[in-house]
Amino acid sequence: MPMTVVVTSALPDRFRGFLASCMCEIAPGVFTSPNMNDGVRKRVWDVLCDWFAHFPAGGSIVMTWPSKQEPGGQGLLTLGLPKRELVAHDGMVFVRWPPSPNQPPAEPSSGPPATPRAS
Repeated sequence: MPMTVVVTSALPDRFRGFLASCMCEIAPGVFTSPNMNDGVRKRVWDVLCDWFAHFPAGGSIVMTWPSKQEPGGQGLLTLGLPKRELVAHDGMVFVRWPPSPNQPPAEPSSGPPATPRAS
């Protein structure tokens, strides 16, 4: 059973109380469980998602755990933060923030813009 870590920020005490009932709070807002199985982890995440849906914006939750099926061997879930995902590329693992829907696609650059020369 792999180690699961949950990090919370700016949330009501209800979240902290729930997480403390099934995990160890090793620092304010940082919860760990060395023996959390997949079923319990999914149930904890479902409760957090349900409560978070009724909470006004401003807080955040990150959950991570070892996973052989995910890039870099690490699963990652987030609430309240820009969605992040782990991506494997050339043997390295990166955290990627998908572009926002309002952001236009980046155009390829051929170098710095040319500056006019004085004659």
